[in-house]
Formats: sequence, C-alpha cells, structure tokens
Amino acid sequence: MRIAVTGGTGLIGLAICRKLVNQGAEVVAVTRDPSRARATLPEGVEAVPWPGGAEEAAPLGGIDAVVNLAGEPIAQRWSPAVKSRLRESRVSTLDRLFRSIERSPSRPAVLVSASAIGYYGARGDETLTEESGPGSGFLPEVCIAWEEAARRFEALGIRTARVRIGVVLAKEGGALGRMLPLFRLGVGGPVGSGRQWMSWIHLDDLVDLLAFAVHDGRAAGALNGTAPGPVTNGEFAATLGKVLHRPAVVPAPGAALRVVFGEMATVLLDGQKVLPSGAQQLGFPFRYPSLEGALRQILHPAHSC
Repeated sequence: MRIAVTGGTGLIGLAICRKLVNQGAEVVAVTRDPSRARATLPEGVEAVPWPGGAEEAAPLGGIDAVVNLAGEPIAQRWSPAVKSRLRESRVSTLDRLFRSIERSPSRPAVLVSASAIGYYGARGDETLTEESGPGSGFLPEVCIAWEEAARRFEALGIRTARVRIGVVLAKEGGALGRMLPLFRLGVGGPVGSGRQWMSWIHLDDLVDLLAFAVHDGRAAGALNGTAPGPVTNGEFAATLGKVLHRPAVVPAPGAALRVVFGEMATVLLDGQKVLPSGAQQLGFPFRYPSLEGALRQILHPAHSC
C-alpha cells in the first residue's frame, strides 16, 4: 500500500509516518522542501515535492491513501496575517490535493484529513460528539472551511474521514512539552479558572486512530480524535503534578494570557468537553483512556503498565 502524507515533518506527521512504515506501507511525504525533510523523516519514508506549481497541480498518481496533516501552527498570536495563513494553509493544501487527484488516472481510495475540536467552539459543560454542530468565532470558521475542503473529495468517490484532533500529549513537543519545564520547577498550575474542559489524547492513540481510519472502510465522516476521559484544566494540572511529584497550584491568570497571546488565548481559556463517540462505535481500542495512565506512560515509560 502506497500512502502519501502531508505535514509529515510535524509531531503527528513523524509519528504516523513511523506507524505506517512499521505496518508495511510504502510512505511518501509530500513536502515543500524534500532535501530538508529527508534529514527529519523516519527511515524508509520517501520525500517528494508537491506536484506541479502553485497553480498547475500536476497529477499525483499511484497513491492508495492520503493522510493530510498540513497546516500553520495554531499556537501563536493571531495577527491578521497569521489568521489568513491559518485558514489558507489548510484550505489551499486540500484544494491543491484535490486538483492533483482529480487529474490523476488512478485515485486513492481514502483521504484521512486532520481537523480540530476547535470546530465546536466554546461550549462550557456541554458534552460534544460528532453529531454536535459547529460553534461560532474564528477557530470554528477555520475548521468549517477546512472540513468543507476535505468533503469535496467524496465527489471523486474517495472515502473521506475528518479527524477532529484534541490536545495531543507527547513528551517530544506539543502542549505537554511546553508545560513540563514549569511543572517540574513546581510553578505549574491551572490556566485561568481551571474549570474549562480539556479534551486530550495520547499521541500513540491519535496515530493509531489515523491508521485505523486509513485501513477500516467503515471510518468516514467526522471522528473526534480525543480520549474517552476529558478532564477540566484544573484536574489536568493536579494530575500532571501528581505524576511529576510536584505541586501544581500556581495559576496562569486569564488576563495575563490575553495580554501575551491576544485572541489566541481563547484556545487556552475556553474548553470543550468532547467524546470520541464515532471511534468507540467502530470499536477502536484506546490504549490510554485515562489521563493519569497516559501521563505516566509518557513521563515514566519504564514503570508504566
């Protein structure tokens, strides 16, 4: 099986490339800079440039599946220019893929495309599943456009799964990687009120879910890429402190976060209580359904069960 991956040099991209290679797939990372990507990509992953020019989008043939993870990082201050890049980097990537695949004599059977739980917007204590509608505001608008661009592939007869990714926990980077220095010094704690929900997922479970969506023909439409056990931000901080054997009582005031991050602070201060109902209905097996178990595996892998 030959699988194309976009965004293959990011945290999730590198992990899914390794997973697919280990499963015996022939993995092709589609990237703007193949020579630079080759220095990062796992052994056995081929790096190829985007097909054609920005307007041409030459056919991308010989591919059985596509995993699309490309997109400008959300975690930065949202200036007008950044907002434009956040949207365009997601939508234009899928538009370019669509034009390329549309012109190809052989088309992939499946597209697994990233989205985000930001789709749901700020919903307080409301329990959200794939059946819940979108929220309002900038991030939901980006996610709606992102998913609409992915749904176009269905018209080409391609099974399409849109994975709405939550807070990814991994030692190598992401949200947890940024938190660890403060928590290890004993100066970590809840963000804002700490009452906002945090829908998280262990990197290994997310990668397993992406691979599951590639191979299982039942996986189509929206799938929440979150663990079954969402927690409040305060519970997250307390659990992380417990696993690290450090206090976790120093709050990060919401007002200060808004000064530092501007509008992007809403991602940190407004949570969503998201359940992976779609994955559970398909029988997807979560390896790390509980937060404490996930954190212990990440931070103390030699002692985890």
